[in-house]
Amino acid sequence: MKLAAEILSVIQGDPRADRAVPPSGFTAQLTLFTGGAMAFLAVFALALALATARLADRWSGELAQTSTVRISAPDAQMEVQTKAALRVLTSTPGVKTARALDPAEQRALLAPWFGPELPVETLPIPQLIEVFETGAGYDAEGLRLRLKAEAPGAVLDDHTRWRRPLVAAAGRLNLMALAAMALIAATMVAMITLAANSALSANAQVIRVLRLVGARDSYIARAFVRRFTLRALGGAAVGTALAMIAVSLLPDAEVAGGFLTGLGFSGAGWLAPLVVPVLAAFIAFWSTRLAAMKALKGIT
Repeated sequence: MKLAAEILSVIQGDPRADRAVPPSGFTAQLTLFTGGAMAFLAVFALALALATARLADRWSGELAQTSTVRISAPDAQMEVQTKAALRVLTSTPGVKTARALDPAEQRALLAPWFGPELPVETLPIPQLIEVFETGAGYDAEGLRLRLKAEAPGAVLDDHTRWRRPLVAAAGRLNLMALAAMALIAATMVAMITLAANSALSANAQVIRVLRLVGARDSYIARAFVRRFTLRALGGAAVGTALAMIAVSLLPDAEVAGGFLTGLGFSGAGWLAPLVVPVLAAFIAFWSTRLAAMKALKGIT
């Protein structure tokens, strides 16, 4: 109840108490800059966290429940082994569909590395078979043994060795982004605490006069808390707006060639940065409150 009343007083303000806090100067500029800079960085860290989460989901989704069979055989045996591998795959429990890629599809897969004019028909390129699993999946080791027996040139790749490192890497990037947000919050606490202590020390004489006329420490602290909270909120709002504009100007995933998800927000994700100024104000509120109550005890 007491905390709610204090928050309400911060919102409403008290012109008499506000005169105890300098409206401009070094501490005001430091608080505004800290709020804006930390909010700007926090939005990019948040964008990175959301982008890596999407990246992990996409990599996991695209590579899960899909497999590839690669057939390397002499030209005379290629068609025979391909048909044999398809018979094995279509009769395997857990395999939903299996189909051999035609030359045009294989050329499209190799185009990013060798160009679109690669003469697939004249090169000893393995035949690829695309395999889609059911929800239950199949016995990979059993399938490998059957393929080895009926199509010696067939090699099964269930994408496990590709999927796990990629998803793990995306997960670590996500943790790094969250750690960056925590460091940004800690830096903001330190900077606002420094600014509040500086302002309290610079106005020690004014604080003594206020005490002489009957002002309590809670009344004086409330003035500092309100001023620094509003400064942090204003700076963070500007920093968040600039960061959202900067993020919106980054290239989309399609422009990047489909490999990257794009460091940005999508859909309802654009509402996430709006929380940053509120969190900045919350951090400023508690940092200034604790710093003010501690500093006032040292002013006699």
